[in-house]
Amino acid sequence: MAPASIRAGLALAALLALAGCGEQPAGEAAYGGAAASAKAATGEDAAFLAYEHDVGVRLPEDEVLARAEAVQQACREARFGACSVLGAQQQGGEHRSASVTVRIAPDGVEPMIGLASAGGTVGSRSTRAEDLAVAVRDNAVAQERLRRELERLREFQQRRDLSVADMIALTERIAAAEAEQEAIEREGAQHRRRIDTELLTVRFEPPRGERGRGEIGRAIEDFGATLALGTAWTIRALAFLIPLGLVAFAVVWAVRRLRRRRRTGA
Repeated sequence: MAPASIRAGLALAALLALAGCGEQPAGEAAYGGAAASAKAATGEDAAFLAYEHDVGVRLPEDEVLARAEAVQQACREARFGACSVLGAQQQGGEHRSASVTVRIAPDGVEPMIGLASAGGTVGSRSTRAEDLAVAVRDNAVAQERLRRELERLREFQQRRDLSVADMIALTERIAAAEAEQEAIEREGAQHRRRIDTELLTVRFEPPRGERGRGEIGRAIEDFGATLALGTAWTIRALAFLIPLGLVAFAVVWAVRRLRRRRRTGA
């Protein structure tokens, strides 16, 4: 009984060592096949680029918030292809501005920018691309390694000469490998999502000249309120300073009177 348990333990240790090593070439081969297929389909080496666009749009101030909402609505309706709203910010009041961030299918980027800038101008635009080829390769290698490891562990789990301790260790390792596999698959899906769709951020703001005119107009409109506020603060300041002035006057008067007495006594 003891020798069988020892042999099973040694076999389990050897299997775990083999499962954890020597899988990279197979994973790399799998990745190489995927990469070759993607490049053959696109005819270029840009199969693993994740694009991000940042666009500044200038619109009449009274249209800023409505246009930002229109962009969000178009994204929710998938008007220009698959689209998800990732974030939105709006600022009303004196300085109206807004920004919307979406993840959209590549063919929908330009139509969405066209919708955002209709009746306005594109003030700025920048595009950057992150190469995820290494990340995709490493993820594919890890997935292949875990797949093979789990296959071997499950085959080994069918053996009937395992001790209780070996079975417990084997079950724990399978559970850990499955959890690791799920995490790596989620990471791979996120990579694929970033490659298949593009990040677009649109910032809305009024033209600089209009913003300046708007500020002047608001200043004129607020003239009465500002004058009233300034007058109120001046009255409060006088009410605060009058007692201090009386005290200062009394001190100066007392000092002068004391000096006169000293001169008279001398």
